[in-house]
Amino acid sequence: MSEIEDILVRLRARLQERDIKLWEEPYYVENVGSSDAALEQLSLELSPEMHISASSCKDALLELQENALRKLEARRQFDETGLATFYVRCVDSHGGVANRFEVRCALGELGANLQRYIAEQLQLTEADHVKCISAGRVLAPQETLHSQGLKNNQQLLVIVGQADGKGEALYERIRQIQRDVEMVVDSEHRFVELEDQDGNVISLPPQENRSLLLGMGLYEKGRAAMRREHFDEALLLFLEADEKFSGCNSKFLEAVDNYALLNLDIVWCYLCLKNITQLPDAQRRLDLCERIFRRSYGEKYSRLYALKGANCPERALIMRLQLLQGVILFHQNRRDEALQRLQIAGNSLAELKVDADQLSLLIEMGFDAADARLALRSTNGNVEQAVQSIEERRQRLQAARLNADDSEMEMNRRLAQLQAGNDERDWVHPRSVCRLMELGYERQLVVEALRRTENNLDRSLELLQSHSDELRRNLPATVAADEQMLYTLRELGFKLPSARAALETTRNDMDRAVDFLLKSLANERELNSVIEHMSQLTSQTVDLATTSGSASSTSATLTAVTPSKLNLVQSILAKAKTEIESYSAYKRFNDDLPENDQDYLDLTLEQEEQILNEYMRLLEH
Repeated sequence: MSEIEDILVRLRARLQERDIKLWEEPYYVENVGSSDAALEQLSLELSPEMHISASSCKDALLELQENALRKLEARRQFDETGLATFYVRCVDSHGGVANRFEVRCALGELGANLQRYIAEQLQLTEADHVKCISAGRVLAPQETLHSQGLKNNQQLLVIVGQADGKGEALYERIRQIQRDVEMVVDSEHRFVELEDQDGNVISLPPQENRSLLLGMGLYEKGRAAMRREHFDEALLLFLEADEKFSGCNSKFLEAVDNYALLNLDIVWCYLCLKNITQLPDAQRRLDLCERIFRRSYGEKYSRLYALKGANCPERALIMRLQLLQGVILFHQNRRDEALQRLQIAGNSLAELKVDADQLSLLIEMGFDAADARLALRSTNGNVEQAVQSIEERRQRLQAARLNADDSEMEMNRRLAQLQAGNDERDWVHPRSVCRLMELGYERQLVVEALRRTENNLDRSLELLQSHSDELRRNLPATVAADEQMLYTLRELGFKLPSARAALETTRNDMDRAVDFLLKSLANERELNSVIEHMSQLTSQTVDLATTSGSASSTSATLTAVTPSKLNLVQSILAKAKTEIESYSAYKRFNDDLPENDQDYLDLTLEQEEQILNEYMRLLEH
């Protein structure tokens, strides 16, 4: 924040205290204009109180007067024409102001229209690339401005984003991230699951689970952008994540740290983008964050300190919260409270600083910089204890994942049932069927064991080993694989045991049998092999169907070309491509995510120290 902005904040408060209205006489006369003499006299009165020069005070008064008159004119135009005035502040990724201007639009118009008007001002051809943020929400294109709470004389933060080195616009990058996150979450390959801080799996109802995973996926990508200091991209992803989180039970959200951290990071982006126009939303989010922290960590964080000690790494998050609270208080001109809060944040920051030599020593020992920094903070700079702390945490995480009870498979199983419309009791995981059959067990026994254990692989194996006779006695009536369907699947290149298992398990439903076969493939390489083979068959069958009198054939060609067979081949090809795309989406999603699951606690504190010093300097001045 600049000294000029500080002067405006203090001067505005002083004028409000004295009930001085710069848009009224004697400071402004209708049809005449601003009174230079009256403003000169006022600046002489106020400048000694504010410890600034009379000329600086007068310049600030003129700016405040101009802003007030502009708002009055906007109000008059709104009353006469119904057109609302919006003050647009278009920023770059680091908060630099690329453009400031006004735009007018009726509140009954759609958000898309406002986007178009702003795009015209910015000379952009794609209005969709304009992202307007107001009151902590990204403007929805297909909803009216009124329904989204927009009002006359409102300020808007606008993010457009410039092309990066690859020529990829911010808009397209955000769209790709959204698609990837949805594909990763909806995949049945269990790419992601919910865990607590110790690696234990959390189970939720399917739809709520999906909303939470989508929100967390977008949040993680936002944090990756924030680590690169692309704060515009980060803010858009955080606000998208916030919208997804809204599909979860509010009581559950307020019981987990992730939602608190999301709100904290949104406010951090506001600050880094120098966006004080979102002050009311920032206040609301910090209050929410503090409430969740208090619920999780106890009053004055007593529960946290009792469990993890007074030097726990979570203190960095608490320090950032205190810092942001101090900044908000400053902009509300509550300077004494701001000073007190910033001093608390400063004391915490000093305690959290890590000795550079100790950090280098642990890195030289082969530890990750983030692990080393967190461990040193937790042990108050004791290198030996820091090494022990890192090793103990690694062992806890490994044990938690080894002892997990497959509840993550349960979550994905229920999602798959909803997607496929299958009876919950009949669904079995295709890859588990194939794995157990490869051990020599009969398909019917394998399926029954998996159904009884709700797809728990270890307990199914135990049933097959110790209770196979009991399983056999209670087998439901089986449906034999249809020989013609079996022949077709064999002709398409699927192995006989897998094809038979797929048909019998799905009761000869060819579409579900194909899904079963594709999802039973072990890796991306096998899927690529299927895609290549189906592509060859498609090409050759089309050639045969369009070449009259041809009797030639190859080993990769169907013996009898029929429309139904060609449709089946094309269906398998499309399904296999969808499966492979889910792998590609996961790779893109995972590309810039940290391996350290405590990365959210690893704040270097350099930016925090810079911001703290900036505001303390203004307060002391």
